[in-house]
Amino acid sequence: MSTPAAPAARLHHVELVMGTAVSFDIRDSVAERGGLDTAIAWLHHVDQTFSPYIPDSPISRLGRGELTLDDVDDEITGVLLECEQLRADTDGAFDAFAVPAPNGTMLDPSGYVKGWSIERAATILETAGHTDFTINAGGDIAVRGHAAPDTPWAIGVRHPDDRSQLAMVLDVIGPAAVATSATYERGAHIVDPRTGQPTTDLASVTVVGPDLTNVDAYATAIFVMGLPGLQWLTKHPGYDAMAITHDDRVHLTPGFDGWRRSRQGRSGS
Repeated sequence: MSTPAAPAARLHHVELVMGTAVSFDIRDSVAERGGLDTAIAWLHHVDQTFSPYIPDSPISRLGRGELTLDDVDDEITGVLLECEQLRADTDGAFDAFAVPAPNGTMLDPSGYVKGWSIERAATILETAGHTDFTINAGGDIAVRGHAAPDTPWAIGVRHPDDRSQLAMVLDVIGPAAVATSATYERGAHIVDPRTGQPTTDLASVTVVGPDLTNVDAYATAIFVMGLPGLQWLTKHPGYDAMAITHDDRVHLTPGFDGWRRSRQGRSGS
């Protein structure tokens, strides 16, 4: 018996922002664009505030010492405080204050800001009444509700060595999030803050959990930690990970297998 095709998205939009294509796929009954437009405006605000690629962004000016923490608003100080807590939690594997940034400074909170901003955009859509959607920012995905009635979202994890293949397909019911850190798009760009050198011990890391803010940051941290990062993640209930090594071996935390496609869709709540 064939499975009925999922209904077409009521709202679909791709926005070029934060150096990537952010795709909104909204499948609930709310057709008004107000929430979508507000979420898009929010992402552009984040880009102008936190981008290390924009020379006059507040984060670039702070990194160069042209601003102090007393000069910036609570939004910026709050993000930097969360980054410091992640640095302590990961024993320095995630460190927004010790990695060379594109603006020539050593301050780059992008590894936190991307997931945080997309998660906040999802909250904006929820406030506008949306219940079933995904926001995909270059493979970092915030999920809400279902793809269709009683149908989980099918989230494909790209194979690190073959862009035409998937390493795994996940069944996800929101609220949840999926993020992957790998070198296949930008090469060896993930730097170990403890050594100052790019890290390539793993081919890719995918983390799933209840919110993209932590899921995205944890994926980066585990990529830096290597396979021991999977054990580290078990201290964080509700989060699971898959690591693929360069010999194509797949390593999972105990709960990750439950997210595989054809099983009952998992929720991050």
